[in-house]
Amino acid sequence: QVQLVESGGGLVQAGGSLRLSCAASVRTFSNYHMGWFRQAPGKERESVATISWNGGLTYYTDSVKGRFTISRDNAKNTVFLQMNSLKPEDTAVYYCAAKSRYSGSFNSALTRYNYWGQGTQVTVSS
Repeated sequence: QVQLVESGGGLVQAGGSLRLSCAASVRTFSNYHMGWFRQAPGKERESVATISWNGGLTYYTDSVKGRFTISRDNAKNTVFLQMNSLKPEDTAVYYCAAKSRYSGSFNSALTRYNYWGQGTQVTVSS
């Protein structure tokens, strides 16, 4: 139903920036809330940022507030994560995910997100 492909990850020094993109292959992108999640080595996945179907509402985990910005372009079927002032603790595989806007809040537990990309590695060096 939904296919997601992340891009934009890489190696960056602390304090640097990266912009992640997630391209969605779906008939109606605006039917979905979108989110970015990450998983560091030895850790469980955690929610980083989520955005409602029309971009009107966003959520950020406390550790990234003021540094990361989630946005979406429904005309392009793409969601972005602009990451500034990166820290080594941001190192993780970042996943794009989608859930139906009709199945609950955009700010749902990650287990409620039904569709996942393959992930893109973000490594922040000290």
